[in-house]
Amino acid sequence: MQITDLATEQKLLPLLRQAFRPMFLFGAAFSAIAMLLWLLALSGHLQLTPFANVLFWHSHEMLFGFVCAIIIGFLLTAVQNWTGLRAPHGKTLLLISMLWLAGRLVLLFGQTLPLYLVAAIDLSFLPVCAFLLALPLLRVGQTRNLFFVPVLLLLTACNLLMYIGVASQRYELVQMGSQNAVWLITLLMAIVGGRVMPMFTANGTQTKKVDAIVWLDRAALGSLWLIFVLHFFALAAQLPPLLMSSLFGFSALLTALRCLRWKIWLTVKVPLLWSLHLAYWCIPLGLALYSARYAGVNISNSIALHALTAGAMGSMILSMMARVSLGHSGRVLQPHVVMSLAFVLVLASALCRTLLLWLFPADTMLWLWLAASGWVLAYLLYVLVYFPVLTTPRADGRPG
Repeated sequence: MQITDLATEQKLLPLLRQAFRPMFLFGAAFSAIAMLLWLLALSGHLQLTPFANVLFWHSHEMLFGFVCAIIIGFLLTAVQNWTGLRAPHGKTLLLISMLWLAGRLVLLFGQTLPLYLVAAIDLSFLPVCAFLLALPLLRVGQTRNLFFVPVLLLLTACNLLMYIGVASQRYELVQMGSQNAVWLITLLMAIVGGRVMPMFTANGTQTKKVDAIVWLDRAALGSLWLIFVLHFFALAAQLPPLLMSSLFGFSALLTALRCLRWKIWLTVKVPLLWSLHLAYWCIPLGLALYSARYAGVNISNSIALHALTAGAMGSMILSMMARVSLGHSGRVLQPHVVMSLAFVLVLASALCRTLLLWLFPADTMLWLWLAASGWVLAYLLYVLVYFPVLTTPRADGRPG
């Protein structure tokens, strides 16, 4: 469908032609900078004084600064394919980008600003994007993807809870807000991954697409929904640990069965596929760690949490950005060879932050240094490789 005039499109700065361009570029660069600052502060090499405190800033910004930027870049790009209507671009996309950037600046440098001002600036980003996402979906009556709109509003509620925790000086509310966001984003990864991975795998390996097993998909996603709801309404702490362990174990098993059916062994020669598969496998791994934690195994919440954040989110985002950036810029789905190194680095980063730190706690700072360094290098490689892709017109001459 011809959704825009080519002559009009060529007048636009390439960076502002589709949402993935600024959101992926700025989000990836920010994640590398934020992780470096966190490492320097953690190791005592930098006196960092962001809004609230360093721990709040790290957990908040990696979720609502970095991850949410990539989610918005993906959704506000995909909506054009879903509806055939022009997605946000030009001045509207510039406004979104500036709103996101303003949030990052007030969180990093706004320690003397009123809490309500910092919160208002930061909290406005997702609702504005949800509105822009809903408009084309409602215009064409495309209800299948409309559920992403309430997901963005639920993420806003999680973000708000973190600010309420700061205002009331209740750390448990800050942790609840960030943890709920992790469950919701994990659910989002499971939904989107389940949609695209069978197709990506079939196309990339020239094999038959694996048909979905409806009951398995519904049970796996239903268990993740239940985990999110129990935590969102603060019910998880009221349930017996053995019951929570069973729920997490059940969800891990179902999610692993979905992964297994997608035949990761076929993807060894395709970096854009094996990186995505390994990222998805981090979801059942994280769920299994939580199951073991509730069962009494000596695993900290931080270790289990980072299997989902550093592992699943960090790896899946890098892989999806590498793919989407090529596909939506009219290029062949064959990433630069250095991206294979980036995929390995971010997975190694997750391994250091979880398994190795758990097994060898005496060397905690070493694993944290290696984990953060691997992350920074991986995302800097993406920025360096994809900067010309994201800032120049499509290779095939089409709009977008």
